[in-house]
Amino acid sequence: MPHFLLEIGFEEMPARFLSGLSSEIETLFSERLAQAKIGFGRIRPFVTPRRLGVSVTDMDAVTRREEEVVAGPPEKVAFSPDGAPTKAAQGFARTQGVDMADTFVLETDKGRYLAVRKTTGGEPSITVLSGVCAECVKRLSFPKKMRWGEGDFAFGRPIHWFLALLDDVVVPFEVAGIFSGRATFGHRIMGPGPFVVPHADAYAGIIGGQGGVVIDPAEREAVIRSQAEALAGQAGGRAIVKPALLAEVTGLTEHPVVALGRFHEKFLEVPKEVLLTSMESHQKSFGVEDADGRLLPCFLTTLGLDPGESLDLVRKGWERVLRARLEDARFFWEADLAADSGAWLARLESVIFLAGLGSMGEKSRRLEALCARLAEQAAPGLAAEAARAGRLAKADLVSEMVGEFAELQGVMGGIYARNKGESEVVAQAVAEQYLPAGPDSPVPATPCGAILAVADKLDTLAGCFGLDMAPTGAADPYALRRQALGICRIVIEHGWRLNLPELIQAAFEGYREVSLKVTPTHALARLLDFFGQRLRAYFTGLGRDTLVVEAAVGAGFEDIWALSARIEALAAFAARPDFGRAVLTFKRAANIIRKQGSQAGHPLTGRVDPGLLAEEAERRLHEKFVEVFPRMDALFAADDFAALFDLLHELRPFVDAFFDSVMVMCDDPALRTNRLNLLVSLVARLSRLADFAALQV
Repeated sequence: MPHFLLEIGFEEMPARFLSGLSSEIETLFSERLAQAKIGFGRIRPFVTPRRLGVSVTDMDAVTRREEEVVAGPPEKVAFSPDGAPTKAAQGFARTQGVDMADTFVLETDKGRYLAVRKTTGGEPSITVLSGVCAECVKRLSFPKKMRWGEGDFAFGRPIHWFLALLDDVVVPFEVAGIFSGRATFGHRIMGPGPFVVPHADAYAGIIGGQGGVVIDPAEREAVIRSQAEALAGQAGGRAIVKPALLAEVTGLTEHPVVALGRFHEKFLEVPKEVLLTSMESHQKSFGVEDADGRLLPCFLTTLGLDPGESLDLVRKGWERVLRARLEDARFFWEADLAADSGAWLARLESVIFLAGLGSMGEKSRRLEALCARLAEQAAPGLAAEAARAGRLAKADLVSEMVGEFAELQGVMGGIYARNKGESEVVAQAVAEQYLPAGPDSPVPATPCGAILAVADKLDTLAGCFGLDMAPTGAADPYALRRQALGICRIVIEHGWRLNLPELIQAAFEGYREVSLKVTPTHALARLLDFFGQRLRAYFTGLGRDTLVVEAAVGAGFEDIWALSARIEALAAFAARPDFGRAVLTFKRAANIIRKQGSQAGHPLTGRVDPGLLAEEAERRLHEKFVEVFPRMDALFAADDFAALFDLLHELRPFVDAFFDSVMVMCDDPALRTNRLNLLVSLVARLSRLADFAALQV
């Protein structure tokens, strides 16, 4: 079976561009080959900093033959009364490229039509592959594209060559003035080439052997990890290999070789977090730690070639560069330890938080007050420490270390707080204030850290909404969606029972002295709606049915934890076989109150007069309510939402019998009002569980 190979060669592509290219080119080719009716066995993508391609094995030599029936004009239009073909019939045959003798009348459910049978496919795959290759190259996406030369074509980096072979035959195509051929290029130093590839099967041996390129990202990653672990073991420790850095380093080289370097033990006085940040962010190197997690004076760096006898010289160069970085870090650390926390807080007054929202000093005072207020509800015993953490939260922003390593804000704040005599509770809270940093990031582990994280995010949300800076479309420059989602996750995972509108109101109260563009009342309503949208997105992202989430959110989300529990219970309720019938019953009750309740003539209270229960079915329903409602109220108090939904199955037969036998909107106004009140007493409790009107069955 034929083997197809495409390689796109380009100038070095940034590592962050490569992560999605491999899966994207696989998807593009899979879709286009299927559309072209070309069968294949397996498609393997590959990517390095200088090349991207696919290898498709067991490809069909010709496209799949298919017969299709093409219908044309109706029979009465295609033929005159004497049976002669009309111009419409002749035009249809001409368009399809057949004679009238090849047409026939097709019998369908909608009538009789003139039709032809056409056979498609059967053409050599190589003639179709030319267009497939060109289209896939043009459809590749990048975070940023560039143009080169005088052309208008844009790509991630300038393209230098195309290698395209079907077995031993070149697949001809052209993009941006570059024509496909059978030549490839290897590693710039270890095998530059060019190399002529006689057959697609020979490519892997040529590019790996003569070219010195490891084309498979998974293989390069495995090489880096295994070499790093082996060298770290020789140094008496283990490699600190973070997945994100490993992926980045894998995308920086075509021929990885890991080398072990060392630095002076005096730098170990600097916090581990600082040393690792310097190694990882600036040098793309891995740290080494001992069995107890203490950093060793070693680092692991990945070279892009095999230096041979020059390894010691290369190692010394890396050590010299890292030493300069660590000297800076040590200087900043010592300078910050000598600084006074009070002086840092004073300097925050000149650091702008956001234009229109004051300084970081003002924000820290708002956080102090908001943390104390949050702690009163979430963890009363932590009120004093939470307030202190709020006051110190932003102090490290003016430190020398964070000025150089901005990614360490919060982390260094916690370290400095601990070193300057603050309690461990306060120090840990300051360190955790920016968590969660994304959907896969953990929430703060400590209650005080969670309180500070919620207060910080809530203060930012209130200020931005007060300035009418709510996210629009895809634009969210202040990551407000992420911050709202972070608050939701923290509240749910810590099991807090907080009133969201009250929290938002407390956050807006911190801006009393700030001139906002939107009134607090209007901004609060918009921010509440924003939280509702984020909660819907959060729970549907967890795999919950959209209608289940919509129904639960529709019943209220002031208590975020309770909403989470109700969604879990409603999802279980929805999985039961009689869910559809139960929904229709209780949805009918809710609809009657919504549509007909205004016709009662006066407000409905839910209080029922037993003396006005004229029908047996309504008397039995009322008796069941008298029996069940106290249990429902107790279950609400206990947050036992699963048991509450179970009670609906107990109630449903009585509600069904009521609807089957009783006319709710009868002519007698007293009876009508009493029956509506009977339903209101049920709907009032149902509406605390879910908006049944949102459920469609």
